[in-house]
Amino acid sequence: MAEDNKIKAEEIKNEANQLFKEKRFIEAIERYTAAIDLNPVSTYYSNRAFCHLKLESYGYAITDAEAALELDPTLTKANYRRASANMALGRFKEALKDFKMVCKRVPGDKDARDKLNECAKIVKRIEFEKAIEVGIHSNEDVADSLDTTTMNVEDSYDGPRINEETNEIDVDFVNKMVERFKNQKKLHKKYAFMILLAVRQMMMQAPSLIDISVPNDGKLTVCGDVHGQFYDFINIFNINGYPSESHAYLFNGDFVDRGSFSLEVVLTLFAYKCVYPDRLFLARGNHETDNMNKVYGFEGEVKAKYSEMMFKLFSETFNALPLAHVIQHKILVVHGGLFSRDDVTLDDIRKIDRLSLRQPPNEGLMCELLWSDPQPELGRGASKRGVGVQFGPDVTKNFLERNKLDMLIRSHEVKENGYVIEHEGKCVTVFSAPNYW
Repeated sequence: MAEDNKIKAEEIKNEANQLFKEKRFIEAIERYTAAIDLNPVSTYYSNRAFCHLKLESYGYAITDAEAALELDPTLTKANYRRASANMALGRFKEALKDFKMVCKRVPGDKDARDKLNECAKIVKRIEFEKAIEVGIHSNEDVADSLDTTTMNVEDSYDGPRINEETNEIDVDFVNKMVERFKNQKKLHKKYAFMILLAVRQMMMQAPSLIDISVPNDGKLTVCGDVHGQFYDFINIFNINGYPSESHAYLFNGDFVDRGSFSLEVVLTLFAYKCVYPDRLFLARGNHETDNMNKVYGFEGEVKAKYSEMMFKLFSETFNALPLAHVIQHKILVVHGGLFSRDDVTLDDIRKIDRLSLRQPPNEGLMCELLWSDPQPELGRGASKRGVGVQFGPDVTKNFLERNKLDMLIRSHEVKENGYVIEHEGKCVTVFSAPNYW
């Protein structure tokens, strides 16, 4: 019987491998799980960990990688996958240990060597920043010292220009900027800085939870993650209409990272925010954070296209983004989800001092707003991501009733059709980056 189980498990594992190749990761996980139930061997756990990485379920990936290493401490792929998950969570020192192990065992693996070097640089930089943060300039923001009036726009620059007299960012400027981005040309750094400074100032004055009204005789569209996919992002406007006084938009976090044009996406959103401050709303996602930007590409993209100073100003602006919105006093919109406590109120969200916190902590309300996910089971569970919590339909129902709300809208998770409705219609996930994998 034991031998039969091994043979059957291997067949199921092969099915799972094929599903993985087809990017059907959820189905692949189910088949790897079936194989593990029959014959729990290290490679099955390691393969399932890879699927969880693809789904950004970093906590599950770490658990599976550790299960694999318990069965076979020499399984290098499991070290690599645990390192990748820890790096994604910003646990760079833990990741560094595994990358060192991988490179020791497989010195010719270029990808592992590159990840090791990248991770080592981040660890070194973090330690350096900690060492100097007691210095006199530790609390000085780029925004406080930046003077765009001293920046010249060269005659050779052939892109859109902001009116020098009014310094207003208008619809005509934004339209021309979008066309320039479509042609993969840069906006002048002066105008990029001006947009960032204007939006940061707006956000600094906004509460952590913003109340939204749908425009009279108009509509409000809620969009999920767009992750730097500029052409897909613009296609939303082409299909659904551009922001206007009668058409409001709420972009629910994760504007950046992964895609190659994150900078173009976020500058477009910020420019529209300047034109329509009461019709274009932006929430912070878990990728509008320094750790995510180091790992998933936005920091490198901004430094390559502009400068380190520009990235620092983006970071300062992300720190000021609101954390939640309530539509018509009835629908709560957050990037991640709900909480590990039952007694949380909208006033508790309003009171989050995000400007002092800057980067989200690893626990607490701000963290859970950005990282949590729904689950079909009742109650709460450990987060599949390793951060935040998972919350069931009863948690959603109780929170909504306590706060006299009808629905929760959140993003944060890839959905094949762009959205999914859960928790008896009370929890809607919307994800707006097609062909994400």
